[in-house]
Amino acid sequence: MTKRLNSEEVVNLIEAGADIIVPIANGEPIKLLDILEERADQLQGVKIHQMLALRERSYIKGELEQLKHVSYFLSGATRKVYQQAKMDLVPNNFHEMPRLLQKATKMSMIMTVASPMDEHGYFTFGTQADYVAEFVGKVPFILEVNEHMPRTFGRNQIHISQIAGYVEHHAPLAEEKVSEISEIDMQIASSIIGDIEDGDTLQIGIGSVPNAVISMLKDHRHLGIHTEMLPDGVADLVNSGAIDGTRKFTNPGKIVATFAYGSKNLYDFIDGNPAVEMLPVSVVNDPREIAKEKNIVSINATTEVDLYGQCASETVGGKYYSSSGGQVDFARGVRFAENGKGYICMPSTAKSGSLSRIKLNLAPQSVVTTGKNDVDNIVTEYGIARLHGVSLAERAKRLINVAHPKFREELMFDAKKNGFLL
Repeated sequence: MTKRLNSEEVVNLIEAGADIIVPIANGEPIKLLDILEERADQLQGVKIHQMLALRERSYIKGELEQLKHVSYFLSGATRKVYQQAKMDLVPNNFHEMPRLLQKATKMSMIMTVASPMDEHGYFTFGTQADYVAEFVGKVPFILEVNEHMPRTFGRNQIHISQIAGYVEHHAPLAEEKVSEISEIDMQIASSIIGDIEDGDTLQIGIGSVPNAVISMLKDHRHLGIHTEMLPDGVADLVNSGAIDGTRKFTNPGKIVATFAYGSKNLYDFIDGNPAVEMLPVSVVNDPREIAKEKNIVSINATTEVDLYGQCASETVGGKYYSSSGGQVDFARGVRFAENGKGYICMPSTAKSGSLSRIKLNLAPQSVVTTGKNDVDNIVTEYGIARLHGVSLAERAKRLINVAHPKFREELMFDAKKNGFLL
């Protein structure tokens, strides 16, 4: 009996009031979601739960009453819709997503992209493990088989006996549009590079500063990778001999991630590569697991910081832009690790230099992502403000010292006026 499904059969598997789980980024099944939209009149009260949707869709815009999108991390496809109050956004820390979904949804069905089945009857989720891999054998899966999806290793395999069925849709994977690395990015990266030692294990976020850091690591040796998102430059660091993972304390020799997003070069690098382990986010991002890597270094970004050291990393000017992601997971993980180091980066100014990103208070309605008790180091092009274990007054001084020089006098005045400094 074949498990290949036509559109009618797919819809017949979806019960009224179902909660459908869809993974991040390239795990998003284009054809399956097309089917749900095209046959929405056959559905009733269905919710689709997803972080980081890649494509704008009618149901995301609220145009199909039978289908509702529930977001856990905003993207270009969902940001405006949320800001127009047409969509739900559920706060979360990334490592808690599987548990949260179990608690808050019916877990009716998971729809995900997969690489083609091998001779043993196994598909893989390719660029993904994230919050869906944990439910293999526990929740019904419908796969969208795509020959462009790389075959990967780790805890992201599923056997044909474990799926409700599959469709086929062969399309090249979406690629990350990488911003050019600026002089400011290189200055920020230069400060961090001085703290990275041979044998450290890295978590590197998305963006131009992390890319700048990667570009400067080729002369390091025995680096390891334990990161939520596997970025593009990792392949170059392996080829240069900088990454071999031999000094890792967990999964030695393995490059560990929960999803990969980059260029075709990255997807080719992970295809059939036994050194890459795609593991569920409940493992990769669990602060207790992160802490087992004694020499973990975490590098992430924020949009603004106040003089307490609070980081607003998911809002811009008080408007929601993304969500927490895994920033807090790693901020806490490095704190528990024996020699852990955390860096949250940003240029010192915004709006062509007219606005300081270091402020007395965060912009109204901004949301604190990484709190004052979890933050370790704040980095701008003017250096590193080392905040852990120092007083609020000392924090204010150190943050002002890495603010843009044209704003330091004003920040110092405000800090004294508001009791940060004597």
